[in-house]
Amino acid sequence: MANEKDDRLVSPENVDADENSIEKSLRPRVLSEYIGQDDVKNELRVYIKAAKQREESLDHVLLYGPPGLGKTTLAMVIANEMGVNIRTTSGPAIDKPGDLLSLLNELQPGDVLFIDEIHRLPKVVEEMLYSAMEDFFVDIIVGQGSGAHPIHFPLPPFTLIGATTQAGMLSAPLRDRFGIVEHMNYYNATDLEDIVRRTADIFQIDIEDSGAHEIALRSRGTPRVANRLLKRVRDFAQVSDKDQVDLAIVRYALAKLKVDDLGLDATDLKLLTTMIKYYDGGPVGLNTLAANIGEETDTIAEMYEPYLLQIGLIKRTARGRIVTPKGYAHLSYPMPPQDERN
Repeated sequence: MANEKDDRLVSPENVDADENSIEKSLRPRVLSEYIGQDDVKNELRVYIKAAKQREESLDHVLLYGPPGLGKTTLAMVIANEMGVNIRTTSGPAIDKPGDLLSLLNELQPGDVLFIDEIHRLPKVVEEMLYSAMEDFFVDIIVGQGSGAHPIHFPLPPFTLIGATTQAGMLSAPLRDRFGIVEHMNYYNATDLEDIVRRTADIFQIDIEDSGAHEIALRSRGTPRVANRLLKRVRDFAQVSDKDQVDLAIVRYALAKLKVDDLGLDATDLKLLTTMIKYYDGGPVGLNTLAANIGEETDTIAEMYEPYLLQIGLIKRTARGRIVTPKGYAHLSYPMPPQDERN
């Protein structure tokens, strides 16, 4: 009827629900849909198939690598492939042993517990995990003073999947309890192009191959960055009344976003420029760099430095970070007359 409103179109709640459903659909559900990380996927297929044939829970899995490479998504894929439920949390969210026990208590046999940033678990919580991972039990102390007594709390067999950007910060006892350890690498341009096209299809964005290729090249080898750039390019195309995302609008949008042809943003360039202008290209320590550019040391170490190291614009030495000849060339700065840095 003419006087009836279509709530589906005008309700903000429904709009938000539609956006959330689209965002969720970006995550692949099975290994065959997961683009990239082929070596990791091939190994996991074997481990998952073997565990299912034995009707056992999958061995505990540690996923490590730079942020944005799909560790959380891969954990969800593993749970789907195993046909079990998954509970997700993060290291900083588990303050005390009781928090961990509450999570473990809700698991069914074979379920997956995913802990992101597992390197940030409090020590007392980490120690509680040892017996949970190895023998599927925890011992807790109930009561106080003379009335305190231990309780042996059995657990169902489960799979712990831990994710970290800093595997070196894991203690040896915790690291050794993971039977499956997988290093996730930066993505190549071909895989990132496929991810951009898949995301564009889900969001119903008409994108030229050249546009998808350009976004892939500037995505720092990271799917999360590729998807973010695609959505921002879509905005520029929309307000420019362009029906298709082509190479021209991609280059225009990324120039406005200050993302250069290697995917470096304003913070990357500020970091490199500071090292060159004020420290003759280094060596310079991480704390000094952080203070100069106004960023936290963890942010530099986890978000910016790994990619700059990967593409060879900086390198680490015993005395600190230095800018490489490639880094000087990228910023069009002349190399010092005598580069005697270590």
